[in-house]
Amino acid sequence: MRIVVKVGTSTLAHKTGRLNIRHMEELCKVLSDIKNAGHEVILVSSGAIGMGMGKLQLRERPSLLAEKQAAAAVGQCELMYTYDKLFSEYNHTVAQILLTGQDVRDEHRCENFITTIERLIEYGALPIINENDTVATDEIKVGDNDTLSAIVATHVHADLLVLLSDIDGLYTANPRIDPDAKLIPVVRELTPEIMSSAGGKGSEIGTGGMQTKLIAADMVMRAGCDMIIANGENPDILYEIIDGKEVGTLFVGKRNN
Repeated sequence: MRIVVKVGTSTLAHKTGRLNIRHMEELCKVLSDIKNAGHEVILVSSGAIGMGMGKLQLRERPSLLAEKQAAAAVGQCELMYTYDKLFSEYNHTVAQILLTGQDVRDEHRCENFITTIERLIEYGALPIINENDTVATDEIKVGDNDTLSAIVATHVHADLLVLLSDIDGLYTANPRIDPDAKLIPVVRELTPEIMSSAGGKGSEIGTGGMQTKLIAADMVMRAGCDMIIANGENPDILYEIIDGKEVGTLFVGKRNN
């Protein structure tokens, strides 16, 4: 099975922006084990700006473009250094791919990107993808890594996209403010009611939210790829997902009969 796993900043970093060492160690261990079992794994990782905030000792997420790009330049170094160190402990080689909107919108550049990923998988490497926040501007941004992970999943014909977040899945309402909100285990069609149930932005150091995840779900479902939203607090949840257990919210891709 070819799996794209997207991890958000809230999974990788503390609220301070500093690295959540325990989470990253567990994530790399589980992904290595899944890869050892014969699955093809592609990781879409947020966290560059968040980690840059921590290293630069910024108390709030930057608002100006130049400040975000500076934080990303610092944070991406630490992010990839940490991934390389942790995955190498399990004898896996990682490869960094940084993309902008132009790379996925331009047919020739997109073809090169897909070819590179396919060759890396053929070599046994684990691609780690992030938006190139250091150079991306509003005109050439993908937007967010939920969308980026959906673009990657559809272009490489993944069987499953897993979005690890700070919430258990899609609820009937925002569970943080509505105690009667109920988890929706399976979604086969994105109805207007489901789309309207999405709230706003997620954590303070992240950029996404349920709205971006539903946009991602729409993209992959149309392409015939399944998607799961699950809580990344414990990366071991990936084992349950691989085993087909009912975890989080499953969005069922449309299959051609």
